[in-house]
Amino acid sequence: MATTAVGQPLSRVDARRKVTGTATYSAEHRIEGLLYGVIVNGTVARGTVSRISVDAALGHPGVLRVLTDFGKLQLAHPVDRLAFYGQPIAVVVAETLEAATHGASLVEATYERQDAVTDFDDPDIPSQTPEDEPDYSRGDPAGALASAQVKVDLELTSARENHNPIELPSTIARWQDGRLTLWDKTQWSQGAARTVAGALGIAVTDVRVHNEFLGGGFGSGIQTYDHVVLAAFAAREVNRPVKVVLTRRQFYYGTGFRPASRHRMALGSTAAGRVSALVYEVRIENARYRTYTDGLTDLPKFLYGVPNTSTAYRITPIDVHSPASMRGPGVVLGNFALETAMDQLAHELAVDPVELRLRNEPTQDEVSQLPFSTRKLRECYQTGARRFGWSRRRAEPGTRTDGDLLIGMGMATASYHNNRRDSSARARIHADGTAEVFAASADMGPGTTTSVMQVAADALGLPASAVTFRLGDSSYPTAPLHAAACTMASVGSAAHTTCNALKAEFIRRAVADPNSPLHGANPADVQVRDGQLETSGARDTYRDILRRAGLPSLDITGNWGPGDADSRISTYGYGAVFAEVSVDPLLGLVRVRRIFAAYDVGRVISPKLAHSQAIGGMVGGIGMALLEGTVTDRRDGRIVNASLADYLVPVNADVLDLDAAFINTEDPQADPIGVKGLGEITIVGVAPAIGNAVFNATGKRLTDLPIRPEALL
Repeated sequence: MATTAVGQPLSRVDARRKVTGTATYSAEHRIEGLLYGVIVNGTVARGTVSRISVDAALGHPGVLRVLTDFGKLQLAHPVDRLAFYGQPIAVVVAETLEAATHGASLVEATYERQDAVTDFDDPDIPSQTPEDEPDYSRGDPAGALASAQVKVDLELTSARENHNPIELPSTIARWQDGRLTLWDKTQWSQGAARTVAGALGIAVTDVRVHNEFLGGGFGSGIQTYDHVVLAAFAAREVNRPVKVVLTRRQFYYGTGFRPASRHRMALGSTAAGRVSALVYEVRIENARYRTYTDGLTDLPKFLYGVPNTSTAYRITPIDVHSPASMRGPGVVLGNFALETAMDQLAHELAVDPVELRLRNEPTQDEVSQLPFSTRKLRECYQTGARRFGWSRRRAEPGTRTDGDLLIGMGMATASYHNNRRDSSARARIHADGTAEVFAASADMGPGTTTSVMQVAADALGLPASAVTFRLGDSSYPTAPLHAAACTMASVGSAAHTTCNALKAEFIRRAVADPNSPLHGANPADVQVRDGQLETSGARDTYRDILRRAGLPSLDITGNWGPGDADSRISTYGYGAVFAEVSVDPLLGLVRVRRIFAAYDVGRVISPKLAHSQAIGGMVGGIGMALLEGTVTDRRDGRIVNASLADYLVPVNADVLDLDAAFINTEDPQADPIGVKGLGEITIVGVAPAIGNAVFNATGKRLTDLPIRPEALL
């Protein structure tokens, strides 16, 4: 059957609701009898609450309860002591938000303080090797590095980053007949249901989570944090629905962050540009109460064909809230170290940076020894270089100017593992010929609601306008977390598989029905277009099949999973990112003039949404490269710049010319719809491409993120 919806640049199906304000976000649901909860945060990094005074808060008009005893809750951190600055110590519940907010300001606490360490670089804090990130080695990296003809050995750092989506973390909790309903800003409704059920000691079947609309996430909604559990706890205690919405400052204290990192990246090469040795050592900040790791060593081990490679991953536990995934988790930082060092090596060798990468293309995955499912990275380099105008780059740094400005070009490779996970979907065709597909997924902005609909429409042989994809409800069929760039490959494949099964069931019924024009036909010969089943000139329709059966609808629930595919193939997305910057040598100001990237991400379901994803990732990469950095007071772990007035993120003036192209390829070995994840890879490679462009403009190799003006003066 010819594709009709997949590949079309459709607009988001929920766009009108979002821009007209009729899309209802978590905090906007109108619930009868709703109360308001405001969290009171502790102000020490380590210790216990010795006394808490709530009388003044309870005396404030409108305040109903002040909850301070969390002893029966199972939270991710200790509840009998303070493990980080900002840990909740009370919840004030009131008739109005204003009363709850003022009541919270009247709660007074005294503490028994313990010595705390919040400085990630404190030399007295020993680092640890996490269990899930053992040291890795192949060949003889130390010997190969020592004997290499050309060497690069860099120390690099990155600052902590905080998520800053538009929508703040928000939860409404309501109990009815012992069952809990949550309207929550979460990227994983079923994960939230499990976490809250475990925290409260109830059955997960007694929790239902709604999350139809999300105002951005970037990883901040993967885990279920204290405010969600406390909203449910407060609602149970007062026997009325309770809404909790964190302030922007509480958002910084109360959810995770991209951890600060310290890197050593050493490369050894032959004079001909063949990289023979790679040694990568990385350390990230962690909380004492919980170990967090992500894939920092993934790309250094994998991306190039280096026979002698070693990686070492360390964590430093201190008295802070636990880090969490943020767009391109881990991979984006490991890639920054690798691609910065590759650019420096290209400079030392006097080899074009693209050419150096081409000389070190592997023939298989060097870590798993598996063949690549697809790897169109050469095409990405070629397309990106041509479209960007890479040939105009001057190899000698600091030689291209525009008036008083220095101009530079840089590039970097991007890659991200093609994550696929078990997923389910329910597909239903109604008597009027329309269809619905259900899965407990989410859509925080990439357009999942639209792209899964496109896949389902083609599988069912229906026009896109006749199909609706419904998500955002934990009671729907199982879906993985909406993160790790796994949604389209997982949920999309489940929708594809299930819709094909439903179509096959209609065909089976038609050919078996003596009253059908298709009676006796070979099912394999029946094609479906626009809801019409056809073979050899005979036609039937979904509507007529249901009418004859006296059914209002017919549905099927199906499952899809990657099975053992990852034991047979290595499947990644790839990209080449090119950036041009200007640098004011008197002020040290860097401006990104333009970025262009070419990607191999398998089959592109929705070109318009894919391009939007690419642009969004580039904006995040600009923030990482030049602006974003969380500042903490080392005395107590307080976040100094916990607001959008003080934490810098890119604005329209920072993103003048961003563009992307997609290599025409599919990955049928990875999943039945041939896609690779797109959400994460688009931020990978942006920061090093910008940093490499700054080096090309100035001759200064900057290895600390974000790049600050004073580093260029």
